[in-house]
Amino acid sequence: MILYPAIDIRGGCVVRLRQGDYADETIYGPDPVAVATAFADAGASWVHVVDLDAARSGDPVNRQVITAIAHVLRGRAQLQVGGGVRSTRDVDQLATAGVSRVVMGSAAVGNPALVAQASNVLPIAVGLDHRGGEISVNGWTKASGISLTDALGMFDTASVFVITDISRDGMLQGPDIDGLRAATDATAIPVIASGGVGSLEHLVQLTDVPKLQGVIAGKAIYENRFSVQEAIQVLEVGHK
Repeated sequence: MILYPAIDIRGGCVVRLRQGDYADETIYGPDPVAVATAFADAGASWVHVVDLDAARSGDPVNRQVITAIAHVLRGRAQLQVGGGVRSTRDVDQLATAGVSRVVMGSAAVGNPALVAQASNVLPIAVGLDHRGGEISVNGWTKASGISLTDALGMFDTASVFVITDISRDGMLQGPDIDGLRAATDATAIPVIASGGVGSLEHLVQLTDVPKLQGVIAGKAIYENRFSVQEAIQVLEVGHK
């Protein structure tokens, strides 16, 4: 299973939100490029970046930072980027920046055909962020009326699904193991888990979910609950 250490960017800084609440933010540092470099130094094969400003407004104000991250990771780790990716033009620009895979959330849910178009440019991860099984959009500020189960059947060309349980995001209380089992059973497309990971034991639990491709971890790393090296080791042992 792959570890995707996460860098959430807002105003050029590394931050984390609790349950997607922009008013409940912790700033962890001013240099996302240095954090990405440290993740690669620790052995991460992927880095997951979210542009929180773009997710909320659609304005890609952190695109230069993302380009700089792609540059330092080149030849060392692959880069997965989401947040405000709403058109094939956005995907084209991120491809030019050196991004390996793009996460489309709100735009994908609103227009599933866009995923098929964008998949001609880069592999597309569809971000399915939910509260209680209902997909949320626009930076987690609006309910879509679409269930997670239905959404899993809407995107035939998706490279992976990134499933985030918003109620658990940033809480460190553990992932939704039962929900993830149900999701992986419902689709042949690989699933990446996001939200709730707060300990190495939580990672061990995730290794028991069949067909789960990876896990995104952010706050637990920044709060020193475990290191990137420790997480990679646990995920590798769990799948041997």
